[in-house]
Amino acid sequence: MNIKGNKKIIRAWAMYDWANSSYSLVITSALFPIYFHAITTTPENNTVRFLGRNFNSDSLQTYAISIAFLVIAAINPLLSSIADYSGNKKKFMYFFSTLGAAACSSLFFFTSLDTLWIGVFGVVLAAIGYAGSIVFYNAFLPEIAESEDQDKVSAKGFAMGYIGSSLLLIFSLTMILFPDWYGGISSGMATRIAFLLVGIWWFGFAQYTFHYLPNNVYNRKPEGKFVRNGYRELKKVWNELKHTSRLKTFLLSFFFYNMGVQTVMYVATLFGDGELHLSSSILIAIILIIQFVAIGGAYLFSTLSRRFGNITSLCISLFIWVLICIGAYFCDKKYGVDEQTMFIILAAVVGLVMGGVQSLSRSTYSKILPETIDHASYFSFFDVCDKLGTVLGTFAFGFINEQTGSMRNSIIVLASFFIIGLFLLLRMRKNPSDALKGSQV
Repeated sequence: MNIKGNKKIIRAWAMYDWANSSYSLVITSALFPIYFHAITTTPENNTVRFLGRNFNSDSLQTYAISIAFLVIAAINPLLSSIADYSGNKKKFMYFFSTLGAAACSSLFFFTSLDTLWIGVFGVVLAAIGYAGSIVFYNAFLPEIAESEDQDKVSAKGFAMGYIGSSLLLIFSLTMILFPDWYGGISSGMATRIAFLLVGIWWFGFAQYTFHYLPNNVYNRKPEGKFVRNGYRELKKVWNELKHTSRLKTFLLSFFFYNMGVQTVMYVATLFGDGELHLSSSILIAIILIIQFVAIGGAYLFSTLSRRFGNITSLCISLFIWVLICIGAYFCDKKYGVDEQTMFIILAAVVGLVMGGVQSLSRSTYSKILPETIDHASYFSFFDVCDKLGTVLGTFAFGFINEQTGSMRNSIIVLASFFIIGLFLLLRMRKNPSDALKGSQV
């Protein structure tokens, strides 16, 4: 079977975005942050005790995410090199996918402060499962799509993810908003059922992906011990990276700007809830706006990349991200702003650039890789930049909020992340070869 360009394989690959994005939307962005906040806070107190220490409840969520991604950042490079060496990317991806789905379903049992440990550890394991599977998933992109098609294929994956996760969220919302349709269940029970459904949705649709995705594309026949040779594979890729200036610069830029992107994904609901005091229904509606606008954003920036090149298109998106941060900082009644209207406008713009920056980042990195069969190992470094950025970004946001008592101060830091990433991309753009169009970047 011809792997590259095979429509059935590309469709199966994109279906994994459909499967796992339910976690990103329902658990990360929409329902779990609101549910966690409701369980752990009262009008008089937003402090919760966990593992013998008092935490600001919103900051505890960001710290849990930080720990999860720190674990992934530590183990994924080795796992990826072993996967490349053994030719078993699909098996590693299956393991993490199943772990994430099971962890999401376990959140059904998070009912009160007495079961806080289930909520915290469940969301940590879900994040580990999601992040762990993504590095192997991304590594399939250069193996299934030709260079000139990778922007489009990457955008297709993100678009399917936005659509699939939105459908599940809409169904979950019907349980919360129209409980009589489901026997008069409480909003808490409806939300917990939604967590259970995320795990079932993720696991179920992923089976289509795993059925069609190829394993061991290059027919590697490893000999010796996996761990030892996995370290050798990792060292080989690291040495190659050190001598590839374009990859180094792009990874450094990605590290900074993605720090901002991922933090926004995880804290946007917290900001709207804790800082602007918007209602849950408004927040969820805003998140749905982001999802549907992001579908167009992914394809819009794929089109821009064909016209202006990947690096220029990414620079455009980062400039918009900086403006978003400025707008969020001044989203305050004391500046004469209608907070709800302003937040909705900002959310729509976030959706537009979020789909574009994520899709283009993945395909741009795929394009500038050297000729290699060690895709998982290379994408593990991409993933480390992603996860370490998420760790530092969410930790910085939570820490500054905890120390200053205002999430607005944390937004200033987010803006600096985007500015640094933009500066580094502009350095890449000075090299004419980096701004080429079509199948180039």
